[in-house]
Amino acid sequence: MNTTQPQLIMQRWHVVQHELLPELKAQVGPLTPKLEKVIHTLEWVRIEEFTAVSWCGVGRPPFERAWLANAFVAKAVLGLTTTVGLIERLMIDRALRRICGFPLHKTLPSEATFSRAFDEFAEGGLSQRVHEALIKEHLGDQLIGHLNRDGTAIEARERPSRKETPASEAAATAQAALLPKEERPAETSVPETPAPARKRGRPRRGEARPAAKAAPIKRQREQTLAQMLEEIPTACDRGTKCNAQGYKNSWRGYKLHLDTADCGVPIAALLSSASMHDSLAAIPLSLISADRVTNLYDLMDAAYCSADLREHSQSLGHVPLIDHNPRRGEKIEFSPAEAIRYNERTAAERSNARLKDEFGGQTIRVKGDTKVMAHLMFGILALSADQLMRLRR
Repeated sequence: MNTTQPQLIMQRWHVVQHELLPELKAQVGPLTPKLEKVIHTLEWVRIEEFTAVSWCGVGRPPFERAWLANAFVAKAVLGLTTTVGLIERLMIDRALRRICGFPLHKTLPSEATFSRAFDEFAEGGLSQRVHEALIKEHLGDQLIGHLNRDGTAIEARERPSRKETPASEAAATAQAALLPKEERPAETSVPETPAPARKRGRPRRGEARPAAKAAPIKRQREQTLAQMLEEIPTACDRGTKCNAQGYKNSWRGYKLHLDTADCGVPIAALLSSASMHDSLAAIPLSLISADRVTNLYDLMDAAYCSADLREHSQSLGHVPLIDHNPRRGEKIEFSPAEAIRYNERTAAERSNARLKDEFGGQTIRVKGDTKVMAHLMFGILALSADQLMRLRR
């Protein structure tokens, strides 16, 4: 797929180029190519239509949230690393200030105001909702050939979470006294004895052993999307992954899972802990993407090699092209036609690289999975708009 609604794309392009840009140049002076890119991106995403006004007439009126949302999109497009840098750029750049919507005769909001607005956007999932609407509007009625699925490392500046220890579990149980009496757990006079450790080897005659736990992917196929998303870990921890050269890279932070169309537009995104395996995000991502677009092929690397994932892809009406993982056996190669199609998976690598190099994927300055996802989604939103604009060429 390399085209989508060409008439609409060219119409929007001509409106911005021949009507909006000349008017802005007359007001604030000449515009740099980067600022013109900000204008086109804001025109495509229209994030101001999704911001809510919460002032009820009591107290000091808040700053317009649409202006602040436009500023965070501009931050991703311009590659600014911090909110302080964004405020400084707005103070000296009258054109950018006017593009985002801030009046030239009023004082800019403080850094604390920007931070509070970002918290609101993160908690409300503003960038996720805007991205979903953008994809459904421009790609919802298009037929996408290949959907490329991949995960990439996201480094964060926060301390990795620790696994719960027996001491912490006891402390959590002690907090039950703060709950209402009807919600407290039943009190027992005799403490429960721990279950004996399972012995190795065959069970004795008449001994009943608990059934083995189902594989995570098999369990996901019996769950709803909400249940799957609840079970996905999102705490910051350490992860290890092999790069394209076969060497292991370790990092501290998170892992971003992306579904990218063969035209380079990210369709769906999911954030997890760095230690989670890529295959556990395949089914949730496929369900999210299937709700937004229609595609024919699912392209995944050897990390997703699983019979359950192949069956799930086929149940959605897709053709799975997953690189075979021999697991110390004989590798099954693609047929010549499938190998040519599988080469389209490089679109996922390009999207990951552009997100990190151009749209702030490597400059995470916030803590917590909710804020990290909001920061990344502003970059994905700018990347999606940029890829849609490239389709006019």
